[in-house]
Amino acid sequence: MKKIKHHLTEELLMGYAAGTLPEAFNLVVATHISMCDECRAALAEYEAVGGEVMMGGDPIDLAEDALAATIALIENGNIGKPIVAPMPSLKGVFPTPLQEYVNGDLEAVKWRKIGGGVSQMILNTSKEATVRLLHIPAGTAVPDHGHHGTELTLVLQGAFVDETDRFGVGDVEVANEELNHTPVAEEGMDCICLAATDAPLKFNSLMPRIAQKFVRI
Repeated sequence: MKKIKHHLTEELLMGYAAGTLPEAFNLVVATHISMCDECRAALAEYEAVGGEVMMGGDPIDLAEDALAATIALIENGNIGKPIVAPMPSLKGVFPTPLQEYVNGDLEAVKWRKIGGGVSQMILNTSKEATVRLLHIPAGTAVPDHGHHGTELTLVLQGAFVDETDRFGVGDVEVANEELNHTPVAEEGMDCICLAATDAPLKFNSLMPRIAQKFVRI
């Protein structure tokens, strides 16, 4: 695998370690960590610090129904599914955390066309954010857009370029309200990405805006 250039932010790693991220973001973070030695080591440091903080705190009494209440929150989708970040699978395109959501590797994906040659599969997660697999044919551009919130895009196959840089396998782009861009899949190999958003994208042209509510992006 080529060297990963674009990594997770400290805020995302700390949020993952603390369990405060939406499940959709957890999945992107866990998948990247499975591919990236640097971020996996950084996460271990944050988890160690968090453990020390907890050990140094004063104990508190829990309510008698605390366990039952927590289980109910999980079952109702109000707490994101905890995701372990193991080493990447030896075979296939998808690391283990993602394979568990897709129930397999690339051949298990049920693609749905969303226009311009691009296809997607929305994965089942809690409601705070959404996450999807994107298949972008080589040489194809995603419509130019901005962001109402945060978008995490992790490359699993191929590469794309935009106004900021090139993103290859294992790279993650963290986009926010300040970024407007037009990602274009590189020639030679179709680009497959895992993308999570906590708000709808802000498309700059009419047709993508019309289609937006139907494709939930």
